[in-house]
Amino acid sequence: MERLDKFLCSQSNLTRSEAGRAIRSGRVTVDGAVCRQAAQKINPDTQTVAVDGKAVGYAEFVYWMLNKPAGILCVSRDPKAPTVVDLLPPDARRKGLFPAGRLDKDTHGMVLITDDGDFAHRILSPRHHIPKTYHARLDKPMPPDTPQRFAAGITLGDGEECKPAQVRLLEEGEAPLVEIVLVEGKYHQIKRMFAAVGCHVDWLKRVKMGGLSLDESLAEGECRLLTSAEKDRVSS
Repeated sequence: MERLDKFLCSQSNLTRSEAGRAIRSGRVTVDGAVCRQAAQKINPDTQTVAVDGKAVGYAEFVYWMLNKPAGILCVSRDPKAPTVVDLLPPDARRKGLFPAGRLDKDTHGMVLITDDGDFAHRILSPRHHIPKTYHARLDKPMPPDTPQRFAAGITLGDGEECKPAQVRLLEEGEAPLVEIVLVEGKYHQIKRMFAAVGCHVDWLKRVKMGGLSLDESLAEGECRLLTSAEKDRVSS
């Protein structure tokens, strides 16, 4: 059992005071009956709560997949710039949402947004070694020994050493497309790794986390909820 105002706060973007005002003004119903008591106890698993006639769904945690565009900050909130959480549907912006793993502002691709801290810890903790897969467009062909250097654990320009990583060529040409698989997430790591072999990354996109690939039907800026099976694939 849970207080009605607390339930509304956990399942929406209402503050505790906003939820209280909505309840007292008669905008909230429980199983179809108006409830004006913020302290009323409800069972979210068996009772239906609605605000202004719209049912409030219940989920202990949520897991969103977003196809992040460039120019969007990969943080929960920022007073001066749009963030990945701002791209969620307005009625989905509940308390506690954050990106589970960051991307640079100019990097595209897969971001997982959740309010489940344990899930985020499992996929981000260095000791779990969850691989992240990226596609990168380079300004020139990479040296032939680049895969071997990455696999051995390349040393960056400032002397910092990386864990072994994989790189393979996807498209040849003067501006080749390559795929990189990392098990860590240092600051600007992929850009710095290629800089160490004399290449510049012109475009970068994350396409996979663990065993879960970015949904190709999602246009940039679009998102959808993960299924239970997809959530499990992230750490598989």
